[in-house]
Amino acid sequence: MTVQVPTSMSADTTTHTALAHREAGMPTPLVGMLLFIASEVMFFGGLFASYFNARAVHIGEWGPPAGAPELEIFPIALPITIILVASSFTMQFGVWAIRRGDQRAMRNWTLLTLVLGVTFLIGQIYDYTQLGFGISDGAFGTVFYTLTGFHGAHVFGGAVGLTILAARASQGQFSKQNHVAVEAISIYWHFVDVVWIALFSTLYFLR
Repeated sequence: MTVQVPTSMSADTTTHTALAHREAGMPTPLVGMLLFIASEVMFFGGLFASYFNARAVHIGEWGPPAGAPELEIFPIALPITIILVASSFTMQFGVWAIRRGDQRAMRNWTLLTLVLGVTFLIGQIYDYTQLGFGISDGAFGTVFYTLTGFHGAHVFGGAVGLTILAARASQGQFSKQNHVAVEAISIYWHFVDVVWIALFSTLYFLR
């Protein structure tokens, strides 16, 4: 005797199976973010290679052009570095909050991270006005502004992502079960922070 399986039951079974497979693997947005970061690692790797190549070519005369002050970690570079590193912690607090299902705390931590990120950018722009040299002032100026400028652009992109996260959280779009976007943006933000630590160490301590 042939047993007919109801269409609705078959569809429910198929959906459940698909969801089970989806939960078993890494969410597609996270995979996409990791692949994007892998490409960015190669991008910044090329920039760092350019820096060290230019430094090797101009050995003995590497640094800001004549007449410009030496790069100093105070009063701007170190404080904004601390601010950006702190933003990684606030971002992670937001991730932990949404993992608990606390969307309000996640939104507040995200907003604080955004404020710290914007503060970093403002500090970096102000620092540019105090350096005493521009992007066209020798090889050092070109490489310095290229490295820090591209990083600043990435911080700006992260700030846009944080703004979107906060807006979506205000509309109740995240939950304990559904917060892949929060995880993806947090990974990107941590990457941006790690790159800056490498930049800061290279530009200010390995001259």
